[in-house]
Amino acid sequence: MSALQLTRPLAFIDLETTGTNVATDRIIEFAIIKVMPDRSVQTKVKRINPGIPIPPASTAIHGISDEDVKDQPLFKQVSNELKQFMEHCDIAGYNSNRFDIPMLVEEFLRAGQTFEVDSRRFIDVQKIFHLMEKRTLGAAYKFYCDKELVNAHSAEADAMATFEILEAQLTRYDALLKPDVDALAAFTKEDDYVDFARRIIMQNGVELFNFGKYKGRPVRDVLKVEPQYYDWMMKADFPLNTKQKLTEIYHSMMLKKS
Repeated sequence: MSALQLTRPLAFIDLETTGTNVATDRIIEFAIIKVMPDRSVQTKVKRINPGIPIPPASTAIHGISDEDVKDQPLFKQVSNELKQFMEHCDIAGYNSNRFDIPMLVEEFLRAGQTFEVDSRRFIDVQKIFHLMEKRTLGAAYKFYCDKELVNAHSAEADAMATFEILEAQLTRYDALLKPDVDALAAFTKEDDYVDFARRIIMQNGVELFNFGKYKGRPVRDVLKVEPQYYDWMMKADFPLNTKQKLTEIYHSMMLKKS
């Protein structure tokens, strides 16, 4: 059996939200299973008042209603606590690279804080599963752990199942997967992107728009000939993380001019 090798804590995260739009939806519950290098486990589970109504369709999935969160704190009120709990942690999750992490970063930005990502390594257990077997979380749990996923869409149950699945994957694919975070993060890494919403990607060291009429065009070239495109994006309904990265590129261009 290949046990997961850790040099620093690895936080398994799962979020329940009002929906799937990173720019407009909000977190209503988070669970973090923090696995320490000595294999001890720390858990933090908390419900959040999103400040907006929870759509019935979302409640039907995770079972959390407006009534359930009306007396809970806003994300901003727990952001410092959450940030401290995840300090110096690498992060793992199920579809986390495309959803949980972008959503978490967006909530921190709304709270007026940044969440450090450059120094962290990210492992997406769904990516390993899809590359190897191509199934869903419940099927992954049954396939790898031979267990039924009870309380699916409970953040804590899903996060713990994700941890167990990764351990089982390391055993099943011990000839292919190295049980260390660097190797797993590299294995699940996707194409280079600048923002989590992947509106801007990186190719050969050049930032390119990845949507709309300028898809495939260098961001800097577009902003040089059509600076109003920057203003449009800043006013439009893009995630704050996308606007933050676009602003960094824009400011870098302005500094070179001066």
